[in-house]
Amino acid sequence: DHIHIVTEGPLGIMARRYCRNAGRPFTTSYHTRFPEYLSARLPVPESWAYRWLRDFHNSGQGTLVATQSLADDLSARGFTKLRPWTRGVDTDHFRPDKKKNLGFPGPVFLCVGRVAIEKNLSAFLDLDLPGSKVIVGEGPELARLKAKYPQAHFLGHRPNDELAEIYASADVFVFPSRTDTFGNVIIEALASGTPVAAYPVTGPIDIVGDGFGGAVSNDLREASLAALNVDRAEARERAMRYSWKACAEMFLDTVEEALGTARKLAA
Repeated sequence: DHIHIVTEGPLGIMARRYCRNAGRPFTTSYHTRFPEYLSARLPVPESWAYRWLRDFHNSGQGTLVATQSLADDLSARGFTKLRPWTRGVDTDHFRPDKKKNLGFPGPVFLCVGRVAIEKNLSAFLDLDLPGSKVIVGEGPELARLKAKYPQAHFLGHRPNDELAEIYASADVFVFPSRTDTFGNVIIEALASGTPVAAYPVTGPIDIVGDGFGGAVSNDLREASLAALNVDRAEARERAMRYSWKACAEMFLDTVEEALGTARKLAA
């Protein structure tokens, strides 16, 4: 009855072409800020990439976005039929009771994710903070950052069970990215009872922008220190609104609404 396209890559292009040729209703998801990621690596104007993405997404019955701030941004860029679909987190796997001693001097400031230029990790590693900075993840920037910041602890890739323990054992989760559309790692940290520090940008501002469960500021050091004083129970409570059940129900409601709109237009 319906096709949902989750990528603008080759498979997404083929699925979109099929739906348009067959008259099948479809929705899309906007997950990644490809224009910003591309311009960080190549001299390609963001406007060129956004023009192509706008055409790709606007041809469907709806574009699903994870946050209101992202919807506002895309709307200003000419995207239409924007619909909400938040992300989910396994609150049974990521839990506060998995806390253990990581063996680093505290407080422990943690960052988890792909070690790549668009994640802005230098903004975190340059901060003057007490205790220890811990990075979990791999990527093309890993060797360079390890050489530049020998005082930080780079743990590389960690299995999911161990990752849950690391989340729960940190004092603050620092999210330095300015270009993510949501930040799944944010809600994983919150589910683990770890407060979040971030810039007031799309994703963090929607999740902890009210100061419940974390702190946001254009001064990332200020946000990181403020997050030390956030009640860990608040962090866990905030994560509960992002359960997989809530995520699935929102998706089904949104798709049904899109199908209803398509039926009315076809009538």
